[in-house]
Amino acid sequence: MAIRRGAAGDSVKQIQQKLTELGLYKGTIDSSFGGGTESGIKVFQKNSTLPVTGVVDQATWSKLFPGESLPVSPLLGQPIHFRCLALTSSFETGDMPPECFCGITGDFDGQGISFGALQWNIGQGSLQPLLMEMFEQHETVARDIFQENFDVVVALKESSKQDQLGFTRSIQNTANFRVNEPWRGMLKALGRTSEFQQIQANHAKKNHDRAVELCKEYGLSTERGVALMFDIVTQNGSISPVVKAQIMADFAMLPDKNDQVARMRSVAIRRSAAANPKFVNDVRIRKLTIAEGQGTVHGIPYDLEEQFGLRLVAAASV
Repeated sequence: MAIRRGAAGDSVKQIQQKLTELGLYKGTIDSSFGGGTESGIKVFQKNSTLPVTGVVDQATWSKLFPGESLPVSPLLGQPIHFRCLALTSSFETGDMPPECFCGITGDFDGQGISFGALQWNIGQGSLQPLLMEMFEQHETVARDIFQENFDVVVALKESSKQDQLGFTRSIQNTANFRVNEPWRGMLKALGRTSEFQQIQANHAKKNHDRAVELCKEYGLSTERGVALMFDIVTQNGSISPVVKAQIMADFAMLPDKNDQVARMRSVAIRRSAAANPKFVNDVRIRKLTIAEGQGTVHGIPYDLEEQFGLRLVAAASV
């Protein structure tokens, strides 16, 4: 395990606080591992005669916090459908967990507010069920977040779609579609709760189930294979018959027909080539990052096994 650029959460906050104490970080303690935090770590590593990587591995952590073990990612104990959602959401939002579960966009697309790992929204009616499930199953947690606004959100359940959209538009800046405070902060806080993250994962499970079926169809048997197909289902929808034929032709040419990485590379390259020309390169990079287990997407370095527990081992569900 290591903590690197793109990471978020309490461990990053702890690092930033320590670097601030040492005079190596001047930025906001925002629990988000960006370039400023990385630079501070590099200076610390140089001063401590450690390899200058900008990555907080066990050796660097032990120098920062003597006697403490490097924290393990909480994702590693989650079921595979949760981990696949976290990975795809991280690609989509540019944020690592937990922040990838808190993505908020306003009414730029006419949907009122879009929120969460897969940008469920008010306009299509996909966000309301998640909110109501949270409020009904975890009322105390929700009340603590929304306080006097709790009943306002609950009342929206009985409102027309037009009134729901009208309300969401009233709490954002119509010039840039940024949701205003305190609503932005409350929604962010909601997305950081384990309860709402589990609700999101449950609502995204149909994508996982479809991914498992595609894995069986294309002879992919590993956790990374499931992650690749989950990302395809979520980002691209499906694989067309023409692209499938190209992939199967590639498979037939493989020296080792069960080479899982080679099979995933073929799926990644062929499916990305069929994407909108404007996005082909972006799709290819992220799909190959999954296939190969490592890569950099939108400036964030990824190691699927280390960060998401997505390994090149047989997936129990396939």
